Amino acid sequence: MGRALLIKGSLFLILLLGLSACAKPPRDIPISYSTSSDQEVTRPVPGWLRPYTIFGKTYYPLPRADGYEEECIASWYGPGFHGRQSASGEIYNMYEYTAAHRILPIGTYVLVTNLENGRQLVVRINDRGPFVGDRCLDLSYASARELGIIAKGTARVRLVALGEGEVRGNTVVFRQKPNFRFNEFYLQIGAFKNYENAQRLKEELERNYLQVRIEPFNHPEKGLLYRVQIYLANDLETAQSYAEKLKRERFRSGFLVAK
Repeated sequence: MGRALLIKGSLFLILLLGLSACAKPPRDIPISYSTSSDQEVTRPVPGWLRPYTIFGKTYYPLPRADGYEEECIASWYGPGFHGRQSASGEIYNMYEYTAAHRILPIGTYVLVTNLENGRQLVVRINDRGPFVGDRCLDLSYASARELGIIAKGTARVRLVALGEGEVRGNTVVFRQKPNFRFNEFYLQIGAFKNYENAQRLKEELERNYLQVRIEPFNHPEKGLLYRVQIYLANDLETAQSYAEKLKRERFRSGFLVAK
């Protein structure tokens, strides 16, 4: 469980129906990886890609995350696992944006949307789990805090796989071209019931930022809200870097959203 992102029975049935070709791969099947020269090499299956059994149920990790989407219940884990080794081999750090998932490839970046409050965050899968009830994703403490899940403990979320990659220094290097289905990323600053209040904040922000928008959002409990957002970039890496800068300088409670 280390740097940010996590499932149960119904998904397993979907997996069997939609991905029957990889439903029961032999343990020693070789996997092909693309190299920078577009040549292919064959390597043994990584340990995290092999089937594994927990509480009598066997899970078959996906070889690729392309096109993966899911709606399910997310939970979070923190102090009891902080400093322990995760399934990826990393040491779990509850202050990083990671999560655990039962079958997504280790290293997959996932856009997580909290369907109960509209918050969004990109996390990286680096662990396996959760294996409790109908939960599909176990978020790190930092990820759950950004998504507003800490107090309640769980929330209904939507997962969209963005791509598979690894962190090298301060850069995310993708194994394949990431499948970003979003062409705009924003930092959400506030949400208002009253449109005039949202408009006043927008006008104030436009003195310092070139692109600010108001986006209506139907909150499942609060009704229609007007969300004020600052444009960041049209690629994830730049957007994340700019968002962290703005949060350090002025907007501590802001969070990343995608369109």
